[in-house]
Amino acid sequence: MASFPVEILFGIYLGILTGIIPGLVAWALGFTFKYVTNVSIPGFGVVVLALALAGVNGGLMALADPTIVQGANAVTVTTAILVVLMISLYAHSRGDTMGAQFPKRLSLRELRERTLSADVMGSLAGRDEVRIRVVGEVADMEGYPPLSDDLRAEIRDSEWTFPRDLRISELEERLADRLKTEFDLGDVSVTVDEGGRAAVVAAPPFSGLSKRVPSGKRAVSVDALLPTGLARNDEVTIITADAQVRGTVVSAGTDGSGGSDGKPDPKPATDSGEDEGEGEASVPQPVRAPTTTGGEGRLTVAVTRTDAGPLVRADRARVVVESRGVRREYELVSLLRRAGRRFRRVTVGADGPLDGTTIGVAGMRDQYGVAVMAVQGSSGWRLAPRGETDLAAGDELFVVGTTDRLDAFVGAVA
Repeated sequence: MASFPVEILFGIYLGILTGIIPGLVAWALGFTFKYVTNVSIPGFGVVVLALALAGVNGGLMALADPTIVQGANAVTVTTAILVVLMISLYAHSRGDTMGAQFPKRLSLRELRERTLSADVMGSLAGRDEVRIRVVGEVADMEGYPPLSDDLRAEIRDSEWTFPRDLRISELEERLADRLKTEFDLGDVSVTVDEGGRAAVVAAPPFSGLSKRVPSGKRAVSVDALLPTGLARNDEVTIITADAQVRGTVVSAGTDGSGGSDGKPDPKPATDSGEDEGEGEASVPQPVRAPTTTGGEGRLTVAVTRTDAGPLVRADRARVVVESRGVRREYELVSLLRRAGRRFRRVTVGADGPLDGTTIGVAGMRDQYGVAVMAVQGSSGWRLAPRGETDLAAGDELFVVGTTDRLDAFVGAVA
């Protein structure tokens, strides 16, 4: 007779082998019942079924034959039975959970509107932003010249931050826009998975200055003393001896620096003087729009045809950066965040509690604790909609509330 620890180990081994089929059956039953009927199978029923299957599969009929616990292999068999029961109960629990979370109707649109996985969102507790990193090699886009090694490495080693409540399709669109803007790419395709990892297919810049100049404008370069932080698309006033011209920055560079020539600023040097890659892994620096470092340099601006003449004749000019005013939408977002509120876009689901009703009847504030700021339906936008506003499947609601309330609202109506 083997020692007690050996019998325990052998019982665990036997239980795992024997519990595979009961576990699969328990998971399938739990998932199917929850998905179809929204009813959970009682745990006792799962236990009885698992033991019956284990008895057929591996001869574990201890409960049906009480004398087996008095046999020579009592410890092994009892341990195996306990392992089978734990496997079956765990599989049933996971199947029941997946059946409750699995969408009842799958469509291409719903797949595109999925968000980051629960694991990723859980790791972002207390944070309002999510970091997107490029995984693997940046692929070349078919039909375009290949990317340079330096540009490919810059894209691969960069990371971007976005609001955490964006859908994956929105993350892909925003990341593609950022890549085009910050690296001046000719074209780009981005795919983001539920883990926040991005796969990028890109084309190199296939045109130069002319692509940045708006239609009907002319690009003119002047020498000037440039302020720190000047970037592409800034509005500036160019003052010469005989004219004062307003234009949009197309590119700018100060002497001895790359400036905003289409490449991001170099990574800051570390105080320790050690090379990157040695010692602990360094934290990736976020990609920022290229800006000037200040000093003597050359500025290229897009101006009208009549304003181009005075700039061409001028040997030197003075540059004044103009304010674009306050972005009210960002100010609103800041006020909402300080008040502990967020906003989210929600699509009304077919046959849901909002389909075919009105905002007043649905009782958004009383029942869900959210406020509807705007509705986009077949007739267009409706801002600050009244209670009699009709809702239908496919309408998009922009709602405001706390994070918990918004999550509950999305789960209830979408």
